Amino acid sequence: MKHKPETAAFSLIRPLEAWAANANKACNTKKMLPCLGRKWMRLSTRNLKPTWNLINVVDASKTIVRGISGGAETIAKERVDTVVIGAGVVGLAVARELSLRGREVLILDAASSFGTVTSSRNSEVVHAGIYYPPNSLKAKFCVRGRELLYKYCSEYEIPHKKIGKLIVATGSSEIPKLDLLMHLGTQNRVSGLRMLEGFEAMRMEPQLRCVKALLSPESGILDTHSFMLSLVGEAQNNHATFSYNTVVLNGRVEEKKMHLYVADTRFSESRCEAEAQLELIPNLVVNSAGLGAQALAKRLHGLDHRFVPSSHYARGCYFTLSGIKAPPFNKLVYPIPEEGGLGVHVTVDLNGLVKFGPDVEWIECTDDTSSFLNKFDYRVNPQRSEKFYPEIRKYYPDLKDGSLEPGYSGIRPKLSGPKQSPADFVIQGEETHGVPGLVNLFGIESPGLTSSLAIAEHIANKFLR
Repeated sequence: MKHKPETAAFSLIRPLEAWAANANKACNTKKMLPCLGRKWMRLSTRNLKPTWNLINVVDASKTIVRGISGGAETIAKERVDTVVIGAGVVGLAVARELSLRGREVLILDAASSFGTVTSSRNSEVVHAGIYYPPNSLKAKFCVRGRELLYKYCSEYEIPHKKIGKLIVATGSSEIPKLDLLMHLGTQNRVSGLRMLEGFEAMRMEPQLRCVKALLSPESGILDTHSFMLSLVGEAQNNHATFSYNTVVLNGRVEEKKMHLYVADTRFSESRCEAEAQLELIPNLVVNSAGLGAQALAKRLHGLDHRFVPSSHYARGCYFTLSGIKAPPFNKLVYPIPEEGGLGVHVTVDLNGLVKFGPDVEWIECTDDTSSFLNKFDYRVNPQRSEKFYPEIRKYYPDLKDGSLEPGYSGIRPKLSGPKQSPADFVIQGEETHGVPGLVNLFGIESPGLTSSLAIAEHIANKFLR
């Protein structure tokens, strides 16, 4: 049965929990262990393995978590087929694809619902595949993912619109960079790209000011929430099980299998410790924890830390446009990319809300514990709009003072920091790190949303046995 979204398009700035609470048919906060039991086992003394107790294990960040060892106390152990850690859009796509291929999938997420972090804090743009080095994973997955995403949205009636994008040069010095983007897009086999003179672009968008522009007709927008809701429904229709408010405390390799120790999220921030309530022994683990993927990987004992790339975080704020009767643009308008992002661009969502952003603010000194628990500051400082106005007016000179209102912010899970070259996606399996049945996804930033179905396809093709 195809799962169509039960809701209309939502604005990203609407709290995700408000609609997900009604859409969710998976486990709630207090029923993590019983929910797991409905799928695989009854958690009774008949199933407990004897001589197991809790001991302290110190991870690389010196945070105390409780693991498992021999002793008097008991903890339930259960063998499962596939565990996907992280119910963001990529984790959901992976879970759906693996369940479609006959795998019994359990999806764990520490939040109270799916898609509450990076997946609900982005531009909701379907990228064409222009910006990325040829033959990179970002280029391959973006182009393939876009094709799969448009097909999925049409088939499952996900609200979306192929409105096109203009990447604009606002001065002659930016034209060589625009030419480079045209070259990259052509190499990546993005169809329909066309270089426009300034007057041609401004004829399309009368409020725009530029000297030249690159038209990408394949770019578009979609309702991310409806897309994720559909992925959840499709996964559940194929017998996948979701367990929210469920944290993977740590893991270890034993007898060529990854053992995961999980608990509900009564996770004391002051003590940063929790007791494992269940030991899972999966055949396949997909670490799709997004911002916390590296921190989680460091808690998997037996995985050499040299295979865990460094983490860099870039916060991006969005502002919404107020006091207008109609959107100033019909297409997406992007400036020339900047360090760490694609520049302060304008998007129009399916409800007609005009958003500008994101900017780039590098966040320093974020330790593994903070990223593991998603303790990021998502507040939007209204004063940041002072930097938005001059950037936007380069291509939208009629922007009025006081018309920008704080919207929302997101954090990019980057693998490269300031002044460093952009890093590619990292998808590593046993052939890289030597741990059987473990697939790590690192640095899945933009174009992660567009690439989600292609990433899922790749993981299923490469790692299913």
